[in-house]
Amino acid sequence: MDTPDVGIPRPLAERLSLAEQYEYLRGRMVRRRTLVTAGAVAGGLLTGCGTASGARPGPAGSATSRVPGSAVAPFGRHLAFGSDPRTRMRISWQVPFAVKRPYVRVGARPDDLGRRVPAEIRPLRTPGVEGVRPALEQYYAHASVDGLAPGTTYYYGVGHDGWEPTAPAHRAAIASFRTAPARPERFVFTAFGDQGVGRAAHANDDLVLRQKPAFHLHAGDICYADVSGTGRTTDGYDPAFWDLFLKQNEPVARSVPWMVTTGNHDMEAWYSPDGYGGQLARFSLPETGFDPHGTPGAYAFTYGNAGFVALDANDVSYEIPANLGLSHGRQTAWLDRTLRRLRAADGIDFVVVFFHHCAYSTSRHASDGGVRREWLPLFSKHRVDLVINGHNHVYERTDAIKDGAVGRAVPVGGSTDPGRDGTVYITAGGGGRDLYGFPPGVKDSYEGHVTRHRAVETFAWTKGGDRVPETVEWSRVRYTGFSLLSVEVRAGAAPRLAVSALGQDGRRIDHFEVRHGG
Repeated sequence: MDTPDVGIPRPLAERLSLAEQYEYLRGRMVRRRTLVTAGAVAGGLLTGCGTASGARPGPAGSATSRVPGSAVAPFGRHLAFGSDPRTRMRISWQVPFAVKRPYVRVGARPDDLGRRVPAEIRPLRTPGVEGVRPALEQYYAHASVDGLAPGTTYYYGVGHDGWEPTAPAHRAAIASFRTAPARPERFVFTAFGDQGVGRAAHANDDLVLRQKPAFHLHAGDICYADVSGTGRTTDGYDPAFWDLFLKQNEPVARSVPWMVTTGNHDMEAWYSPDGYGGQLARFSLPETGFDPHGTPGAYAFTYGNAGFVALDANDVSYEIPANLGLSHGRQTAWLDRTLRRLRAADGIDFVVVFFHHCAYSTSRHASDGGVRREWLPLFSKHRVDLVINGHNHVYERTDAIKDGAVGRAVPVGGSTDPGRDGTVYITAGGGGRDLYGFPPGVKDSYEGHVTRHRAVETFAWTKGGDRVPETVEWSRVRYTGFSLLSVEVRAGAAPRLAVSALGQDGRRIDHFEVRHGG
């Protein structure tokens, strides 16, 4: 059987826009579904596919195929830290068909990948909708690479039976990553949310690479295969978007750990009652949360002198209540324990929390009262240094907020001490999806002064989906272009977070510092 590869030939890809690449890929996926699902499945050629309702990860090597392994090219490589970024890395990728015995080869040099680590296949089946989309099988491979040395660059290649990454024809695909140093004096991380697929999303990936970050935080709404974002099976959905998303992000995510959390558009209700079966199939994230197999977007890790906590805000959102109360309070209790542990840990100067729905924003979705009620008291109690959100497709940064009000004005170029002043909240939703604006009459603002500035009329969501008007003075900087955060973390005698917001052209649109005792 002559089955087409889902990849785009390099000469053609260089001539096509991302939108054109999507249409090309979509056409090939339709042809692949026709050949595979109509013929191979009927003949018993593919096994181990997830069910329409469950699609939880299957056992390692459960998916098999009679498509020759030499014809199945891996794509969409993406990294994530294991529970200890100094010694553990998770390597993930996609294959267009089920394969036998997937693996990673790892070594200290690109010409010596002597260590072979087996991978598991997590098959994912999206049921078809008559007249809308056919069923689609997707296959994701994951390898846990442990026992690494801190602060070391490793090279790797991915393969399976019939596809050897060290073969001359495949060596150009060998990539690298670097483990966290034991005690870095300085490192950079980047962050944004609401990315999707397209020219702006691709351009932000390029901007991420130029910052040379140790890792990237993605604050949710990753791909937008689900275009509605309500967490219901009635949402419009095209799973083939994930194929193009992973291909789009591979140039950065194959070398920079991509630490994602869960947005409302990531609740894909076709896979499981909570909608997280797709995320569990596609990503391997640190199993350091309260329920890593049920709420994958909630976890924590440390890198150098900073602790990072990812949260699933769908669990507490009043605005989009599909998963409201999903954890029955267990996520919030875990957050309390985790922040307490990080604050008590030797060598941890800073705690950064990231999640999707906004605690403080004046743009389209405004502020979520559920987030405020459940989590803000804990951020104050444990003196969280920085909170990063997405959801609103803008850049907006608050002053330091303490007890619901401005604790200290933080102008562009200013500094703040969370223990004294409160926490700064950033909406970093300019990752690539169509941009939003601000309330009528409110323009982009660069507030470089510390005196009283113009109040903004906005609202917050209450339980039951009502909007309560608010007049706020905490909105310090607003920007409606595509953007990302670049944060330099320094250790030593005077530790600090130097936070910069960059427009897509690399221009710095905001900056401030977080210091203790400053």
